[in-house]
Amino acid sequence: MTTSSPRPTRRTVATGRLTLDVAEYGTPGPGRPTVLLVHGYPDSKEVWTPVARRLASRIHVVLYDVRGHGRSTAPHPLRGGFTLDRLTDDFLAVADAVSPERPVHLVGHDWGSVQGWEFATSGRTRGRVASFTSLSGPSLDHLGHWLRDRAAERTPRAAARLLAQGFRSWYVYALHTPALPELAWRGPLGRRWPALLARAEHLPARGTDGDDGTYPAPTLPDDAANGAWLYRDNVRARVRHPRPDAHAHVPVQLVVPTGDPYLSPALYDDLDRWVPRLTRRTVRAGHWLPRTRPDQLATWIADFVTDHEPPDRSGPAHAPTGEPTPPQDADGAAHRQTRQTRQTRQAADGPAPDAADPDAAPEAPGPGGGRAGRRSAAREAAAAAHFGGRLVLVTGAASGIGRATALAFARAGARVLAVDIDGDGAARTVREARLAGAREAWSEAVDVGDEQAMERLAARVAGDRGVPDVLVNNAGVGLSGSFLDTTAEDWRTVLDANLWGVIHGCRLFGRLMADRGQGGHIVNTASAAAFQPSRALPAYSASKAAVLMLSECLRAELAGRGIGVTAVCPGFVSTGITASARFTGVSAEEEERRRRRATRLYGLRGYPPERVADAVLRAVVRNEAVVPVTPEAHGLRALARLSRGARAAIARTEPPL
Repeated sequence: MTTSSPRPTRRTVATGRLTLDVAEYGTPGPGRPTVLLVHGYPDSKEVWTPVARRLASRIHVVLYDVRGHGRSTAPHPLRGGFTLDRLTDDFLAVADAVSPERPVHLVGHDWGSVQGWEFATSGRTRGRVASFTSLSGPSLDHLGHWLRDRAAERTPRAAARLLAQGFRSWYVYALHTPALPELAWRGPLGRRWPALLARAEHLPARGTDGDDGTYPAPTLPDDAANGAWLYRDNVRARVRHPRPDAHAHVPVQLVVPTGDPYLSPALYDDLDRWVPRLTRRTVRAGHWLPRTRPDQLATWIADFVTDHEPPDRSGPAHAPTGEPTPPQDADGAAHRQTRQTRQTRQAADGPAPDAADPDAAPEAPGPGGGRAGRRSAAREAAAAAHFGGRLVLVTGAASGIGRATALAFARAGARVLAVDIDGDGAARTVREARLAGAREAWSEAVDVGDEQAMERLAARVAGDRGVPDVLVNNAGVGLSGSFLDTTAEDWRTVLDANLWGVIHGCRLFGRLMADRGQGGHIVNTASAAAFQPSRALPAYSASKAAVLMLSECLRAELAGRGIGVTAVCPGFVSTGITASARFTGVSAEEEERRRRRATRLYGLRGYPPERVADAVLRAVVRNEAVVPVTPEAHGLRALARLSRGARAAIARTEPPL
C-alpha cells in the first residue's frame, strides 16, 4: 500500500507553566474521529510518524511531546514534575485543545502506554477517552497487583515468572541510579543509541517507510535524561501501593509483541480482572512496534477506533461515553458486531492463554462445553489475537483445503482475499468468509500458473489492499499415472499449478513483504507425497517435493527479514481434488471410474480439510518449518528419515484403484 506523506500542522498547548508541542494530521469532523498517540521513553512524538501518516487519510491524528521531551518544555525542578497526576493534566489539556466536543481515542507505546492506563482507569478522565490501545507498557497499578499475586502463590512457576520479569526490568533499576543515566545519555549512550536501536530492531533506514528522517530526534540526549524521572517519580510509589480500583472505563485493545525483550506476555495474565471490554492482539516483533510494524498497527488502530467511535450527540464532551454501537459493512452485515462481542467476551470468560500459541489452552473443565469447549474457545481467541485485521491471501480458495483455510482466517477476524481460477467458487468462499467474521473479504479469478496474471494480481493487491501479511499458496491439481504414460503437456499442467503457482506467489508477494520490511509469513501447500516416492505419482510427487525444498530454501533466505515460510504436507484429506484429478494412460471411462473410486476412498478416510486449516493457522503462529498433518503424513516423514528400504518398497506398490 502506498503511504502518503501529509505534513502536520503544529501548535503549542499550555499546561500549568509548561507548554507542550503538538502535531496534528488533518482536522476533526464527521466521520473523522480523533486519535491521540502518546510516545514512550526515550522517544519523542516522531516515533509515531509512520503510523500517523498511514492513519491521516481517514482519522484526525494528534501527537504531542511529553513534558521534558522534544519541543515541550521541562518542569523545574525535575523531581516531582513527572508524576502520573501531572501527566494526566497534560493529557487533558491536549485533549481539550484538539477535540473539545468529543472524547479522543488514545494509543500509547512504552511509557505512553503506562500513562494511557492511568488515563483509561482514572475517574478524572472519564468521558474524555473513547478507547485505549496499549503497546508494550503495563499499568503500574496492575503491575503492582501482579507482583503481589505471584509472590503470594509461592509456586515454582510463579517464582520463575517473577525472576524472568525481574531480569527483563534491569533498565528500571539502572534509571533509578542517581546522576549516572543522565551522564550516559548526554555522553556515549546518546551518541550511539540510534545505531544500537536500528541494529536491535532491524529498523528501516532514515527517510523511508513514512519517516521524515527526524527519528530519533536531535533532542534525544536531553529527552532521555529528563525522562528518567518518569521512572523515579512513579514506579516505586505506585508498584508498592497500587490502586485497588484501577478498572478500565473504556474498551481496551492490548497489542503484545512476542519478541519484546523488556516485558513478558505473562504480565497481562490477569488483565481481564481490570478490563471488562478487552481485545487482545499479538505480533511477532520486538519492542518498537510503531517503527517496525506501522502497517499492522495502523490497521488495528483504525479498526478498533471505527468499532468504538461513539455516535454523534449533543452535550458536553465530558459526558460518559457509554457502550459503542458497532458499525455494519456496506452490505448491512453484522459480522463485525459478532466478532466484537466474541473478542469482548474473551476477557469476561477469563484470561487468554499465551496468544503466541493456539494450543496453549486451559485444561481445567468449565461451563459451556467442558474441557474440549474451553480449549476450542481458547484456540479461537488466540487465533483472533494473532490474525485479527491482518490481510491474508489464499490461492485455490474455491474449495477443499483452500476454502477451509480462508474460512479459518475469516473466523479469526482477518481480511481475506480468496484467489482461484474458479471465480464463482472464490466468490462463494468470500460470502461465507464474511458470515464467518472476516473483517473484509474479496475474491479474484486468477490462474496461478500464468505469470503475467499473477504479476497483475500482485500489483492490484498492493495498490488496493496493501501487502499481504500471510500468503497461502494452496492451488494445485492432481495427476496419477506412470512416468512413461505422462505426456509433456501433462507435466506442464501439473508443474504450472503445483510448482509455478507457488513460485509466482512466493516471488511476487515475498518481494512485497521483503520490501515493506515489516515481516510476514508464507505457507506453501506441499503433500505427504513429497516424503514418499510412488510409481503411480511421478509428476505429482515431483512437483510437491519441489515445493517442499523451495519452502525450506526460502525459509533460510527470508528469516533475516522477519518472514517465516512453512511447508504444509496434508496427506489423504477429503477434498474435491480427487474428483478433478487426471489419470494418464487409461481410457476416458477408466479414468472416470478411478476418479469415483479415489473420491470414495478419500471420503471413507474422512479427514476433513478444516483440520488442515487449523494446522495452517497454528504453523503461522508458531513459525513452523515443515508441518505433516495427517497420521500417514507423519509416518511417511518419519519413514523418509529412518528407512530407505521401506520407502523403496512402498514406492514400488501399485495403488488399489
